[in-house]
Amino acid sequence: MNCSLHGNSEQLDSTPAKPRWESWLSTAASLYPFYVTVGGVIACLRPSTFSWFVKAGPTSYSLTLGFIMLTMGITLELKDLIDLFMRRPLSILFGCAAQYTIMPAFGKIISKFLGLSPSLSVGLILLACCPGGTASNVVTLIARGDVPLSIVMTVCTTLGAVILTPLLTKILAGAYVPVDAVQLSISTMQVVVAPILLGSYMQSTFPEAVKMVSPFAPILAVLASSLLACSVFSENVVHLMSSVFDASLASDLPPLHRAQAILSGDLGVILLSVVLLHFAGFFVGYLSAAFGGFKEPQRRAISIEVGMQNSSLGVVLATSHFTSGMVALPAAMSAVIMNIMGSSLGFFWRYIDPPDPKDNLKVAEE
Repeated sequence: MNCSLHGNSEQLDSTPAKPRWESWLSTAASLYPFYVTVGGVIACLRPSTFSWFVKAGPTSYSLTLGFIMLTMGITLELKDLIDLFMRRPLSILFGCAAQYTIMPAFGKIISKFLGLSPSLSVGLILLACCPGGTASNVVTLIARGDVPLSIVMTVCTTLGAVILTPLLTKILAGAYVPVDAVQLSISTMQVVVAPILLGSYMQSTFPEAVKMVSPFAPILAVLASSLLACSVFSENVVHLMSSVFDASLASDLPPLHRAQAILSGDLGVILLSVVLLHFAGFFVGYLSAAFGGFKEPQRRAISIEVGMQNSSLGVVLATSHFTSGMVALPAAMSAVIMNIMGSSLGFFWRYIDPPDPKDNLKVAEE
């Protein structure tokens, strides 16, 4: 991540070659969609696999997210982030504004349009009000987008989550259930901002020690995030599977109608709402950047950053502050669906209509 901050995605090839074992770790960390998909399948077939982690929740969830944010912090130098922000404030501010307007608005619209239950509506809106996730940085690199912009947007939206996530959730979801914005803000500070700042402090104070452990940070963060999402999913999978089972018992229905009955249950509604939310983020995020006059690399970075949320934060806030386990399900499902959609989009953009390398050289002239 530090290399990306000092250049653009086209310049990464000029950095010194990594040792082979570091390349292996980087490759393993990029398989996040695979881990959450496999974990989701295991959660469906044998939910008890994650019972040890679920029983320790929500404390285990909060500590895990704090660890994920700490690993993010030790890879960042705030000085470099501030320097980049001063050079390119327009695209960064535009991207952050898009993050906290497009997704929350569509979270509310989709929950109304699909007629979601109060618990699922709050869960979808909470997910939509979360900041961008770190997986977006990897997807932006795959898509040949503006990687430095993606990283700074992730950090800025994450720091802004202390105020904006609780405030927007209170405004948009307060009609469904009581939302304590103050407690949400305190939790966000504890499990997101404090670990990032601590990690950045460690990076500047103990550089040699951090240099030794930083190659392991991405894979550890990816595995922790996968465990978090799959554990929450396993906690609620019995309820979801029961609705699927009830629908499948209607053996007198034709296969098409039986599939329709299954998808019309809780599982289908959650899947549809999450898919629509992320699709809206990717599509409208790209259109807004295009209308804003940004070049193709910045459009792709903003689209991916808007469309990919920090679903782990959504899981932690949902399990810590809401009594219904259904509130956490949209965020847990998002961890799988979002990464599959984002990775697919990244590979599509990598090989279809690639950006002009000269575009990246002009971004500092905004």
